[in-house]
Amino acid sequence: MSQNIFDIQTELPSSNLESISKTLIGFEKHYEAMKNHIMMMLVPSNVNEWSKKYYKKMIPLCEIIQHRYPLFLFSGDVGTGKTITAQSVANQLTKDMQKNGFLLKLSTRVRGKGLHGEMSQLIQDAFENLKIQAGKKRLAFLLIDEADSIASLRSTEQMHQEEKAAVNTLIQKIDEIRQMGGRAVVFLCTNRMHVIDQAIVRRSALHIQFSRPNKEECLELLKYDLEGIKLTEEHFNELASMISKGGIYKDNGYTFSDFRLRFLPEALARAFPDKALTFDILKKTVLAVKPSPRIL
Repeated sequence: MSQNIFDIQTELPSSNLESISKTLIGFEKHYEAMKNHIMMMLVPSNVNEWSKKYYKKMIPLCEIIQHRYPLFLFSGDVGTGKTITAQSVANQLTKDMQKNGFLLKLSTRVRGKGLHGEMSQLIQDAFENLKIQAGKKRLAFLLIDEADSIASLRSTEQMHQEEKAAVNTLIQKIDEIRQMGGRAVVFLCTNRMHVIDQAIVRRSALHIQFSRPNKEECLELLKYDLEGIKLTEEHFNELASMISKGGIYKDNGYTFSDFRLRFLPEALARAFPDKALTFDILKKTVLAVKPSPRIL
């Protein structure tokens, strides 16, 4: 079962994910924004202790917090780091809490082949696997990438009854994980926030929007990835200005994926194997490699 519906099944903490997180520009910002939210759900006793410390009793807010859903929603353009950030957050949290963890990344194969009841059953299977992993006295994380493929608005006339049933099942399973004693967390990532069913949006404990890197982030990327290349501060600033929002491609600056999977490899290919990588090569590469189009 799990081999068919999961792209990733991995033990946490992972040294590989830890290495990747160190290269993620802005990761610390996203992690700090989420950490306390997740910790309050995974370790509700800490909230109770906080209440006793500052108010000498359990205030009603403690009980209200316990009814939140351990669901986190990441939205934003393609290539802005949503999926790898979710994986890295799960890894870092497991490490910070000094626990063992397990990460499951759901495949789009969960949509099945269109058989009656198949998609709903596969979603149930995914959450059952999440419960099994959490039942092993460790933190369990379920990452649903391209969530709009199974969590779209039920109000649209074009939606098939089978798809509506799958969304209902997803909502039901999200409701059920609140009963797992703070051992499971679900991440939903989407490029099309506007099509996510509002019942799911309302259940999210936190919604983080990802954007293309600004000039400061592009500058940090350039300096990190091009360390050792003989470039001046002026060179770095000019390149950052070109590839970021408001640069030569107007509002459509580079995504993180554009930068690392297209721009840098192309620049290296233009220099390798006969010459050094220069500012001139990098600048010409920026002019040749256009950013990915935005998804509306």
